[in-house]
Amino acid sequence: MDIVIPLFDHFEPLDAIGPYEILAYVPGATVRFVAARPGLVRDVLGSLPVHVPTGYSEVEHCDVLLIPGGGSFQSMVNDPAFLDWVRRIHAGTRFTTAVCTGSLVLGAAGLLDGLTATTHWDAAADLETYGAVYTPERVVRHDRVITAAGVSSGIDMAVRLAALLTDETTAQAIQLYTEYDPQPPFDTGSVAKAPAEVVERARELGRQASRRVR
Repeated sequence: MDIVIPLFDHFEPLDAIGPYEILAYVPGATVRFVAARPGLVRDVLGSLPVHVPTGYSEVEHCDVLLIPGGGSFQSMVNDPAFLDWVRRIHAGTRFTTAVCTGSLVLGAAGLLDGLTATTHWDAAADLETYGAVYTPERVVRHDRVITAAGVSSGIDMAVRLAALLTDETTAQAIQLYTEYDPQPPFDTGSVAKAPAEVVERARELGRQASRRVR
């Protein structure tokens, strides 16, 4: 079982590493990272350079395509060759998935037209410009297309995907082994529950992170 995660400069670390941590435990699965070209890829926070040995153009098919978000989505949606590759790979996948603003990449590739989908709450309007209908749900599935909301929701999506690829007992075992039992100290993990000042502060922190890597 071949699982492929494209990394472009300014990717959001947990978007990729969270699902990787879960899916790497799926029996028989191999998780591969690919990039625009082999070499070093920088994350959006600036301190986690990743050496990726494979260019995406070297991959002709895979069972699962998982596109993380972060500032990297801007490069992805403006790369016609990459979007063509996404469409070609999607034609043969068991599941095509995205986390956070990675959903915008699926939208730009024409894979979400008319579908309900999710993404990071601050990118909802952008998602709808690609013909999708935004919903604040953490994970949304339409047959073999699955989208996850912001950052940490990629772990939820990966656990659900593990069940689809194997069985619920195996997925539950992976969840147990990784001790994924979130008990956050504050009840502000959703924009629907966060006070206005927290929402504005979150947007400010996001802008600061983006400026660090320019």
